[in-house]
Amino acid sequence: MDKSGNLYVVATPIGNLGDMVPRALHVLQQADWIAAEDTRHSGRLLAHFAIDTPMVPYHDHSDERQLARILELLMAGQDVALICDAGTPLVSDPGYRLVREARGRGVDVVPVPGCCAAIVALCAAGLPSDRFVFEGFLPARSQSRRSALDGLAAETRTLIFYEAPHRVLATLEDMAACFGEEREVLLARELTKTHETLIHASLADLVERVRSDTNQQRGEIVLVVRGAAAEAAGGDAVEQTRVLQILMAEVPLKQAAALAAKITGGSKNTLYQQGLALKGR
Repeated sequence: MDKSGNLYVVATPIGNLGDMVPRALHVLQQADWIAAEDTRHSGRLLAHFAIDTPMVPYHDHSDERQLARILELLMAGQDVALICDAGTPLVSDPGYRLVREARGRGVDVVPVPGCCAAIVALCAAGLPSDRFVFEGFLPARSQSRRSALDGLAAETRTLIFYEAPHRVLATLEDMAACFGEEREVLLARELTKTHETLIHASLADLVERVRSDTNQQRGEIVLVVRGAAAEAAGGDAVEQTRVLQILMAEVPLKQAAALAAKITGGSKNTLYQQGLALKGR
């Protein structure tokens, strides 16, 4: 049986083209095809490095025919390099479906590491980096976003988010409401680019800074947030559970969770999920 080609998952610069690693250049030059999120955008990158490897478009909304076409190339022994518009594919960027389907067919998937905006921001944040959680983009709607943030309010690991520029102020306001105004945060904007900006502040101060300076509402944005203090996350948990159980005996769970949150200062969403677990015992 003929061997299939390799699927290379290739990281590209997030701004500064000097961050292109030699191995990535070699793979892109030697591959038979490049599967690109946006062929016009990636065309400028390839032109800069004089790479003339043919491209085929691929993103997570590609139809089954496009996915099947790339898989056919791989199964025919062709090497395909997967890239996204910037950074590492699959990290809030396309690639999951292709990688999973390729692996399912016995194709060797070869990672070629390089830039990732989340890790670049974490390295400069000055926040605990031994344990962290990447949450990607939060929901666009405020109610859903606040629900997601409520569920993370007691998370002790450092939190990393991506955010769109037109939503960053609303997201910071929701974070201040859900995490507390004094929680530390880093806003990392336009990383490695000409207008790179790193602002380290409390959520309250950052909200005011971003509200008064619309330049901070532009470009690619990463938010790195300090996790909850361990004593705050764990020390009140017993009391929150005790209050929740008392209230659950008297009122419906949704109301009990809301009241327990008001009484103890806990997260309504977290208490509601805890209540569901208690009822399921």
